[in-house]
Amino acid sequence: MDEKDLKILKILEDNARTPFNRIAKELNISEGTVRKRVLKMENEGVIRRYAVDIDPKKLGYKTIVLLGMDVEPKHFLSAARELSKLECVKWVYTSTGDHSIMAEIWAESTAELDRIISEKISKIEGVNDLCPTILMERIK
Repeated sequence: MDEKDLKILKILEDNARTPFNRIAKELNISEGTVRKRVLKMENEGVIRRYAVDIDPKKLGYKTIVLLGMDVEPKHFLSAARELSKLECVKWVYTSTGDHSIMAEIWAESTAELDRIISEKISKIEGVNDLCPTILMERIK
């Protein structure tokens, strides 16, 4: 990866729908060069996918939560996979530090969040402790 690749990534990170000809013009290279570099980064796994950045509040989700989970080591990966299957769970990360799994959950209300935690997440085998943090506003 060189400086041009990093600049292409920054442009696509800001807006994945930026046309290659616009990127080429901004970087003073050909559109074909941009296309080849992007394809190479896709093939190498640098670019894993293209996604839409959704504002959950505009869809009626008023409670956005970062949930830390402590899980028994023997159930660690299976718990992460089970958590990933829930539609309300938008991101799942394994982590070090205070919690072994972190997840972002979208709920329409705190009552719905309570149901999700008590009826679904706490029933996942190996889950010992849950630490939800309600997110107020995403800055970046």
